[in-house]
Amino acid sequence: MLTIKQRRPAIRTLRGWAIQVLQEAGAIHECEEHAWAKDRADPHARERAFDLARQDPPPGLAPDEAVAEVCDVLDTIGDTCPECLPTEI
Repeated sequence: MLTIKQRRPAIRTLRGWAIQVLQEAGAIHECEEHAWAKDRADPHARERAFDLARQDPPPGLAPDEAVAEVCDVLDTIGDTCPECLPTEI
């Protein structure tokens, strides 16, 4: 029986690759209503994302450059959805 190793889907941009890595590691998730990416603020998930980026950078990118791109993308993602109404406290 032939077995095939599951591959990640082809990503067209470096930012798209970084978002996929962050999702795979559980560092970000989507707003259920609006589909905006939200930071989970989980330091262990962030470390998993950095480890994934180091271990499997996109072709032509050094591991340190891949980690820097993941970090840059993570810095642009907030912990709230910009379209959700703020909850009253």
